[in-house]
Amino acid sequence: LAENYVSDSTYAVGTVLIFGGRQEVTESTSKADRRLAGVVSMKPAYLMNSELDAKHVVAIALQGRVPCRVTGVTHKGDLIISSDTPGVAMAWNEEKDPPAGSIIGKSLVSKNTEGEEMIEVAVGIR
Repeated sequence: LAENYVSDSTYAVGTVLIFGGRQEVTESTSKADRRLAGVVSMKPAYLMNSELDAKHVVAIALQGRVPCRVTGVTHKGDLIISSDTPGVAMAWNEEKDPPAGSIIGKSLVSKNTEGEEMIEVAVGIR
């Protein structure tokens, strides 16, 4: 399940977006950003607001499995949040809960490298 939004630019699948910028959504740039909109979807089974007409339109995943750009070590089931790297997520590894509104979803896989990779994340699961 995804919904179309007007974006500041064209963004690749798996890019983390926030509400803000010149249009409705733009690329994330802060760790655990509470303005989180979601992740650019690849092939949503159902697309809301599909008639939206603008220069840059992105489908943001609202529920289900979606590829997501993630940096750092991630374990299956970790909460996924935005990172300081533009458009890229990371695992939340602190004892306390992340800020309200900052959770993208949960990792469906483990990733043992520090670099950026595309992994599958279950969005809409808090």
